Amino acid sequence: MDLPFSQAAENNREPILDQLQRLLVDAGSVLEIGAGTGQHACAFAAAMPHLQWQPSEHPMSLDTLRPRCELAGLDNLLSPITLDICQTTWPSPWPDAVYTANTLHIVSKELVQALFNVCAAQATSNSQLIVYGPFNYGGQYTSESNANFDIWLKDRDTDSGIRDFEWVDSLAANAGYALQEDIAMPANNRLVLWQKR
Repeated sequence: MDLPFSQAAENNREPILDQLQRLLVDAGSVLEIGAGTGQHACAFAAAMPHLQWQPSEHPMSLDTLRPRCELAGLDNLLSPITLDICQTTWPSPWPDAVYTANTLHIVSKELVQALFNVCAAQATSNSQLIVYGPFNYGGQYTSESNANFDIWLKDRDTDSGIRDFEWVDSLAANAGYALQEDIAMPANNRLVLWQKR
């Protein structure tokens, strides 16, 4: 059976997992936003059986996510659900952690804001928000490859683009989160952890 496949997800899976195994040691449940092909969901749920991992995708992309998750047959990997970031209410109860990879630069700035609006309204105290992807710092690209990637992103969708870390961190702060870690990752990416105050 040919499953949907992302080379980027394959490349960054192990470096992200190395960090998540440390960051999520006390968590019991994770909601993954924009789970894509399910490569992360399946690998992370298998490696961290103490977690209930809930993958989600935009309604138009759920058929890309579902096959791999169903084939995995993991007890702690929940059936994929539809979740549009612009929904004003997300699944209840709120998970111990929300994880999303390579989404903030794909969706519009308005949808990034919407994500934090929901987190502000619904997230429970001490819950975690973990974001993986590229960021700019001080309004500057961190590498030539990120600068070229940003041009590519904007050519395909003018609303997308690499976000300024300071702007995203301010959204998190306004949503009641405190920055805990900002971790350098391979290929000029970051893994950022915020915790709800």
